[in-house]
Amino acid sequence: MTRSLTDTLSASHADDRRKAARALLRRPLLRASAQAEEYRLVRKHETELRAWFDLNTGWRLVVDSEVARLVKVAATTDDPSHPARDTRSKLPFTRRRYVLTCLALASLERADAQITLGRLAAQVVMGAADPELGVDFTLTGREERSDLVAVVRLLLDLGVLSKVAGEEDAFVRDTGDVLYDVERRVLATMLATRRGPSTMDELDLVELTSDVVPDTDELRNRAIRHRLTRQLLDEPVLYYDELNSDELAYLTRQRAALTRQVSDLTGLVAEVRAEGIAMIDPADDLTDVRMPESGTEGHVTLLVAEYLAAQVEVHINDLHERVRVLAQDHRSYWRRNATEPGAESELVEQALTRLTALHLVSRDHDHIRARPALARYALAEPTITTVR
Repeated sequence: MTRSLTDTLSASHADDRRKAARALLRRPLLRASAQAEEYRLVRKHETELRAWFDLNTGWRLVVDSEVARLVKVAATTDDPSHPARDTRSKLPFTRRRYVLTCLALASLERADAQITLGRLAAQVVMGAADPELGVDFTLTGREERSDLVAVVRLLLDLGVLSKVAGEEDAFVRDTGDVLYDVERRVLATMLATRRGPSTMDELDLVELTSDVVPDTDELRNRAIRHRLTRQLLDEPVLYYDELNSDELAYLTRQRAALTRQVSDLTGLVAEVRAEGIAMIDPADDLTDVRMPESGTEGHVTLLVAEYLAAQVEVHINDLHERVRVLAQDHRSYWRRNATEPGAESELVEQALTRLTALHLVSRDHDHIRARPALARYALAEPTITTVR
């Protein structure tokens, strides 16, 4: 009886810790007021989680009475397939919106406890006037107001701002203003860099996020473990041919241990193939890009994946032609305008964006090549059996 109770408590503890870890990976910034249950679990398992992330990824876990923040450093800085997106339209941020986001955060750092959208806009306009930023932002048109509002809605979603009164749509129409509280605790945790930007003569994303170069074998192995574990947690697929010789040698020796540690913490299941490793999520909630997905775009993506898995490499024009044919075959199921002339171009681009983000295809201008993990979407010839 005692052993059974102990086993039950141990399993419950591990399950709660797993939920806490998954909550941080899904949303690295949790607020006690907005994500109360997830925050409570992280606070409960703070010591274990901090030790695990520090040992295996080098990511810092900051927890206080209001915020739990996993300060993640991306496994790579040259992957543009997971951009910030407009919280309403889901369109990716443009360069100008990224610049405005940085300017808004800098302005909020100097702001009072409350700020209006109009006041924030005035400060961002002054910041954007710096010619070195290379952006044109004077807040003279609806498009520029929409850009700033998209930034503000992202900050609202992150919890940097809390709305007190007003609506952003009125600001876009230039018929009203909005009042916000500035959440200082959240704002203070936003910057995730190894170095302060002010300490650098010339800003470089790689330099901002790179670790200190290790000078002993033990530290070099630890740095490799950090990079590999970050990829297993953050990237859809870890391909062996993208690793350097030291990383590949370490992974060859420690593959079972690394994947087991990740699985124990998160519940992800390792799918190991000759070309690499994918950590599969049975619960399907640790990704910002799902496949398969419902709707016309989701069905197109799945059919394009099947086609590419069989062809290996194709020209973009071949995909356009393929989707034109598919649109006719599935016209009763797809949205009405999918069969209109030119619709195939947009559908193909959306499919390729999703497949690229999942590391299932690579693209060189108009040439698209299937990557090894896409083979899981290939269809084999049917086998017909006779029942006697």
